[in-house]
Amino acid sequence: MTNSKPNRRGILAWTLAAVGLSATGRPVVAASLTPSATEGPFYPTKTMRRADVDNDLVKIMGKVQEAGGEVFHLKGRVLDKDGAPLEGLRIEIWQCDMNGKYLHPGDRQNIEFDAAFQGFGHDITGPDGAYAFRTIKPVTYPGRTPHIHIKLLDGATEILTSQFYIDGHPANDRDRIFRRLSPADAAAVSMVFVKADGESEANVDIVLRNA
Repeated sequence: MTNSKPNRRGILAWTLAAVGLSATGRPVVAASLTPSATEGPFYPTKTMRRADVDNDLVKIMGKVQEAGGEVFHLKGRVLDKDGAPLEGLRIEIWQCDMNGKYLHPGDRQNIEFDAAFQGFGHDITGPDGAYAFRTIKPVTYPGRTPHIHIKLLDGATEILTSQFYIDGHPANDRDRIFRRLSPADAAAVSMVFVKADGESEANVDIVLRNA
């Protein structure tokens, strides 16, 4: 299968060719539409989740200890294809803990799940479409490159399910799901970590084809 590792020069040229102006004068960002991806086998249903399901996965309410792993802030905006922000949408994320274990009974690895890690959380987009999470950098899971699952809902209606990846991680090229992505799609769901106010963060906008 062809390696789909993003080529930044090619992505830039493709993006510039694809971007135009909408009838409202806002830039059309069709080149950056967020690709969908499989939900995977370990989406935690309501009965599996911690009582605390807020947007800070590192700190569980009532516990002194914080989760192990490398903490970072995942931020971004949810936009329609014309670049307009989408308010009031529920965004969920879930991922394995620092040991590669999911908060799901179907994950039968003989590993204890980090009792201080939520494993699942949600946020609601604001007027500017913004969302934010505090979580840990994803780690490898057997057969998978590091990734964070995301799900976007409008009320009870699921709008998008996808996965975010670490930009340039060496395991990406061996991951069966990541390798299906085009260079532009891979760039759209890749997390680039930077330092802000002494803390690590990554910004990933979610752009919807239909909203």
